[in-house]
Amino acid sequence: MEQLTTNQQQQVRILIVDDDPMMQLGLEQVLGDYPNIEIVGLADNGKLGVAAAIEKKPNLVVMDIAMPELDGIAATQQIKEKLPDTRVVVLTSHDSQQEVMGALSSGADAYCVKGANVERLMSAITAAMDGATYLDPQVGRMVIQHLQPASPALPENSANLSSRELDVLKLLVEGKTNTEIAKDLFLSPNTIKTHVKGIMNKLAVDDRVKAAVVALRTGLV
Repeated sequence: MEQLTTNQQQQVRILIVDDDPMMQLGLEQVLGDYPNIEIVGLADNGKLGVAAAIEKKPNLVVMDIAMPELDGIAATQQIKEKLPDTRVVVLTSHDSQQEVMGALSSGADAYCVKGANVERLMSAITAAMDGATYLDPQVGRMVIQHLQPASPALPENSANLSSRELDVLKLLVEGKTNTEIAKDLFLSPNTIKTHVKGIMNKLAVDDRVKAAVVALRTGLV
């Protein structure tokens, strides 16, 4: 298993909070395979999750939402109040707008659709550890629907997007990683990385999530 790549290359201590034993086990096994990740604890409800976070002071918490005792949204808020430097990746169900909007207001650093592939979860963890915000494009689509503005203006350079960049943008909005996009378009991951950079420049955004949000809001895809 490749090492988790972050800007700081630190050992990442992770607490998993989820009331589903199978999900706990799966996350523990998958994340534990990374050489610079240490699973420091498991908790099966939000209340125990907050207590475990205070005791173990992990670098990052992977947090479910729907749990007994205390849900993941309230637990995230409490952890952020007591441990502001601890990152939180919320696992959310993309079919519940209430959960999505609650997660957005909880102070979490990343929002990943539950059941997403491992690569996407690792992207969320990496972004959170690097101090960035990760928003799964499926979640982003729901947020845009909830906060749909009237006739948003297209960025000035958006008309300069090439047909290939539009192909890449469409797949990016679908939540696919660079590797998945490369496979779909029969291109190399480095080529896709270059296209994504060009898309972000033309849309005047600084990350792929914002590019997806602009594309959804303006009807580019």
